[in-house]
Amino acid sequence: MMCRPHALYTVEKATEQELNMPTVDLTLDTFEDTVKDNDTVLVDFWAAWCGPCRSFAPTYAAASEENPDIIFAKVDTEEQQQLAEAFGIRSIPTLMVFRDEVLLYSQPGALPRPALDDLISQVRDLDMDDVRRQIAEHENEHEGEQAAEA
Repeated sequence: MMCRPHALYTVEKATEQELNMPTVDLTLDTFEDTVKDNDTVLVDFWAAWCGPCRSFAPTYAAASEENPDIIFAKVDTEEQQQLAEAFGIRSIPTLMVFRDEVLLYSQPGALPRPALDDLISQVRDLDMDDVRRQIAEHENEHEGEQAAEA
């Protein structure tokens, strides 16, 4: 893994060659559009000085090559401190998974390949209509609790 950040790509302006890259780097400017414009996005928050991040990088890159329908993105926490702060990143590597703009997973730690493959399978198998229904129910319950406290 390189100690310098990779070239920055925005998914909407990327060439076909760039889209075939195993991972794309995200910035504060490209993060929201990348999540909004793609069905499934995995995001690895990392830093060049982080040993576990460097150990996880080949696993992440290999998974990205085997799942071309999923965007595998990386956020260099040294270069993108504001973005890391916005997501409350306190430990790296941290992996996040978005599907249909919904954050489904956010955990620190380098996953072994079988665990990453299992996570990807679980994300693929989710019924997102059911997920959105559960989110709405939770939000309604939370609003009810706040109204009762007032």
